[in-house]
Amino acid sequence: MHLNEEDSMTDTTDTVGVAGDRIRSIIERIERVEEEIKDLMETKKEIFAEAKGDGLDVKVLKEILKLRKQDKDERDEQETLLEVYLRAMDAPAPKPMAEAA
Repeated sequence: MHLNEEDSMTDTTDTVGVAGDRIRSIIERIERVEEEIKDLMETKKEIFAEAKGDGLDVKVLKEILKLRKQDKDERDEQETLLEVYLRAMDAPAPKPMAEAA
């Protein structure tokens, strides 16, 4: 079987059952989204810089953002665990068995 020039042209767009144009389209869309994400991250950085310039604590702002993403039950559970852990750290350490006897 011998391919003529026209057959070889269609062969480049459908190699091994994969359409090259479709792959190119998907890759280009992903690249555009990645560029948009990069631009948005830069904008986010600028907003944090603005907040810092206004005297706000960026670390606290980021914590607020994190908390707002959680649902109430998840947030309550985390706060309870935090309190338990802090109390456990403040509690006196138990004496070893040898000292207690």
